[in-house]
Amino acid sequence: MPPEAPPSQPSPSRPPPAEPSSGESSSGEPPPSGAPDLEAVAEQVFVALADPTRRAVLAALSAGGPATATDLAARLPVTRQAIAKHLALLAEAGLVGAEPGERRRVRYRLRSAPMRVAQQFLAALARDWDDRLGALARHLDRTPPDHATRENEEP
Repeated sequence: MPPEAPPSQPSPSRPPPAEPSSGESSSGEPPPSGAPDLEAVAEQVFVALADPTRRAVLAALSAGGPATATDLAARLPVTRQAIAKHLALLAEAGLVGAEPGERRRVRYRLRSAPMRVAQQFLAALARDWDDRLGALARHLDRTPPDHATRENEEP
């Protein structure tokens, strides 16, 4: 009997396979057919942005406009092959799009839609925290100052 192969480990530069979603939105209704799962899009963006080299690639594209992997490698302290791998992951996340350039060279351009989804996700989290922190502040404002010190005293 052959020995069992070790379980495969996810690559650190790629997210693990997503768990199956219930298919429901935060409102409890299933998303429309063909609509992207916004939480999954946000997750892909956050995974892509977790790497400093990918952030540098996005910053270079933002500052200099569309560029090839070779152009980016000339601007960054990374090999062209490494840039190509990072661009592939950024493309999977939808943050860059490939377009044909001159002489069969592929140029990469920023795509903002996935970043807007991630921003909306963070804004919703911030609103939730702001609401909770506001409720706590209102509660503390209503609590008499001497009541707070009496609770901390020993009997």
